Amino acid sequence: MTAHRITSDLGGGSTEPYSGHAPLEDGDDRIARGLVRGDEHCLAAAYRRWGRLVHTLAARALGDPREAEDVTQQVFVAAWRGRAGFRPERGTLPAWLTGITRRKIADALTARTRRTELAATLGAALEHEARTAERSPDRVLDRMVVTEELARLPRVQRDVLELAYFADLTQTQIADRTGMPLGTVKSHARRGLQRMRHSLALAAADG
Repeated sequence: MTAHRITSDLGGGSTEPYSGHAPLEDGDDRIARGLVRGDEHCLAAAYRRWGRLVHTLAARALGDPREAEDVTQQVFVAAWRGRAGFRPERGTLPAWLTGITRRKIADALTARTRRTELAATLGAALEHEARTAERSPDRVLDRMVVTEELARLPRVQRDVLELAYFADLTQTQIADRTGMPLGTVKSHARRGLQRMRHSLALAAADG
């Protein structure tokens, strides 16, 4: 991950990577003040100075370099979007970033637990279907096709549709379970179904 990637993900404003000329010269206070003012060069400088610290904390807690990379990006994006909430009198910028890191790590661990629970639910459902295969082979085949197509979806879309299809939850219940807004659940479900329909249509055409 790079500072340019972080600033690019924010949208709007200048997204040029930090050149190393101004903010670092005056140290941490200059970076903090610039970040609060909305200077993306200071965001890039903050990443260059404390990105490794954030990544190390996340990697130790999660044990997964890819998840740690995601958390690191989330931390600096959250710091940028919530920069108005930084109060120098309450602590330093690295301490503030560490607090955000801990919250993002907790979110990642919660999401991991949900995925584990969902996988267990899915496994139990598939085991039940396998036991009844002789009575309903078409239904089992349909479920296998759905499972295969779900595996190709982005993780969030897959999680939403698995909860709907295998756990038989309504979109409102999925929103409660995942903590996502109902509108976001509906959007992920719609996009996931569109992807699956397109994939199945292509498979049928090839067949």
